[in-house]
Amino acid sequence: MAAEADDIVLSKQDLRAVTAFAAACAEAVLDVFESDRPDDPRPRDAIDAAWAFARGGERGKSLRDTAWAALKAANDTDTPAAREAARAAMAAAGAAYLHPLAKATQVKHILGAGAHAARAAELVAGDDRNVGAGHARQTAPRATVAVVDVLARFPAAPGGGGRVGELIRMLDADLRARGSLRAARGSLRAARDPS
Repeated sequence: MAAEADDIVLSKQDLRAVTAFAAACAEAVLDVFESDRPDDPRPRDAIDAAWAFARGGERGKSLRDTAWAALKAANDTDTPAAREAARAAMAAAGAAYLHPLAKATQVKHILGAGAHAARAAELVAGDDRNVGAGHARQTAPRATVAVVDVLARFPAAPGGGGRVGELIRMLDADLRARGSLRAARGSLRAARDPS
């Protein structure tokens, strides 16, 4: 089947790389949810399902079901930070379903878990935006070359989305800058050693 002009080619390995990044982001704040709701395994189940796919498992109903369950867990908590941590888990499981469409909205599948995790961190710190921005900066190095390569295939993150949208755009800009720097270094090395 020929790809349409606005389709993006994504391999299963690309999806696994993105999902591993998202799972690592969500896992970093899982304790925020679990300290609020210690008997609710739904966000952990979503992260575990994301890791299972990232490590070679298949996409299937259980992955989708755990994503939906984590979203329900987010809606069942009264604590804003715990809610964002559960949404990060939902986004981690949902990352496996990144669509190969050249639409800016797809960037949320790549960076949503990281942005929700950063929002959870800043809410734990009394809604300190510096903490959220710092968490996002610390998240960016978790992205592998493969994740940055996938991100570069999509348009820049869209506007809107409140504070989580701002954090998505912050991560997007940071990772694209890292990718550009990496490409520039590669070009410089190639120019120095043309063999």
